[in-house]
Amino acid sequence: MNWLSVYPEIVLLAMACVVAMVDLFVTDARRTPTYLLTQLTLAAVGVMHIGYFNSGLTEYGMQGMVVSDPMGHLLAFFACVAVMVSLVYARPYAGARDMLKGELFTLSLFSLLGVSVMLSANNFLVIYLGLELMSLSLYALVALRRDHAISTEAAMKYFVLGALASGFLLYGLSMMYGATGSLSIPRVFEVISAGAVNKSVLIFGLVFIVAGLGFKLGAAPFHMWVPDVYQGAPTAVTLMIGAAPKLAAFAITMRLLVDGMVGLAVDWQQMLIVMALVSLVVGNLAAIAQTNLKRMLAYSTIAQMGFMLLGMASGVVNFNTLSAANAYSSAMFYTVTYVLTTLGSFGMILLLSRQGHESEEIGDLAGLYRRSPWYALMMLVFMLSLAGIPLTAGFYAKLAVLQAMVSTGVNLYLWLAIAAVVLSLIGAFYYLRVIKVMFFDEPTDSSPLTAPTDVRLVMSLNGVAVLVFGLLPGGLMDMCKRAILLALAS
Repeated sequence: MNWLSVYPEIVLLAMACVVAMVDLFVTDARRTPTYLLTQLTLAAVGVMHIGYFNSGLTEYGMQGMVVSDPMGHLLAFFACVAVMVSLVYARPYAGARDMLKGELFTLSLFSLLGVSVMLSANNFLVIYLGLELMSLSLYALVALRRDHAISTEAAMKYFVLGALASGFLLYGLSMMYGATGSLSIPRVFEVISAGAVNKSVLIFGLVFIVAGLGFKLGAAPFHMWVPDVYQGAPTAVTLMIGAAPKLAAFAITMRLLVDGMVGLAVDWQQMLIVMALVSLVVGNLAAIAQTNLKRMLAYSTIAQMGFMLLGMASGVVNFNTLSAANAYSSAMFYTVTYVLTTLGSFGMILLLSRQGHESEEIGDLAGLYRRSPWYALMMLVFMLSLAGIPLTAGFYAKLAVLQAMVSTGVNLYLWLAIAAVVLSLIGAFYYLRVIKVMFFDEPTDSSPLTAPTDVRLVMSLNGVAVLVFGLLPGGLMDMCKRAILLALAS
């Protein structure tokens, strides 16, 4: 059984239950004991994951249903960091809106547990169990403001479309099971590689799997839920949806398509290319028309996922070579830096929001530089990173993906790289518009911007991290490459 391979998940599950029990006896309106216990849990689990990553070992547990490898642990570490930062940003916002309850912390831990289960999955059933645990927790978080009609509507949309996506993925996995006779990802790889299976059944199942993954990534044409849910959900929960789940979606895409179905790479590669290109077009063009900042960032997310999918698709051209590792590690680096930048972007929206007022419109940022030059500079860094401007993490992430595409030596990828650059230039407009509003428009509210000490500190560290990973990306990129190489070798 090798229980040590799932030790961090066991600790996370136990502590989520402890947090739920402890909160029953907390009378403090700020939920300080529950909050601190949750953050200590996340820190401890994050330390465990980085320790496992540093060991470089790949182990199997639970009768081969889970895999403990560096890729899963590195992504799990960043997922823990993402939830920690999200809760720091969310606490003042939630306290002003009667959302600061034990459920916020418990459901956050359970959603992270679902993410962790997916990151370590080596079996179709484990992937699905992790996906449902994460999704059900997020549905409840979106509906946490029960007296708020817009949040309730967003929760219903998310639930219905999320259930549809889960059904697509489950149907595709069931087709794979019917064709290969196994739920184990390594066994599915062996059967497909042997070539003794009816390929039409495999392709049929593959279409549904890619569609399900597209829903979870928020990639076009399966992006319908993203703008409505991002805008309608409480901003604190939008941050939860836009951060750690993206890491899990990347991981299960790697586990299913690369680890299990690389024998069908010619087929799913074409699907990923189409999804990526459509995502870049829809995301960048639709974002230009938005005046709501959360909705604009939602369409931005769709475009960013398109870039990540291009990195994934370019890895199978020269599979099992250093070129493949470069492509997948660039996609992984892109996902991690995107999550880091998203934390800061939505964190700034949370910071600007106050009692009775949601700072969701782009106009709410007007004159931010005069109110708080430091926060305006932080938001400047986040917008430039999302746009892919040099000296930020987003620039290097885009450059790494483009290099991986061009290095394939295939003309198609050269043209795709050119198209991605052109669409990114178009997309830079809406990021620069936010910067223009912050620095050159007259402020609608001249009151000074205040925030708790922990929020100010974390926001500053977040902005500095985006700059550091842009100026010195080698360390994180080497970690991603090492994790991918070990994953491919196993």
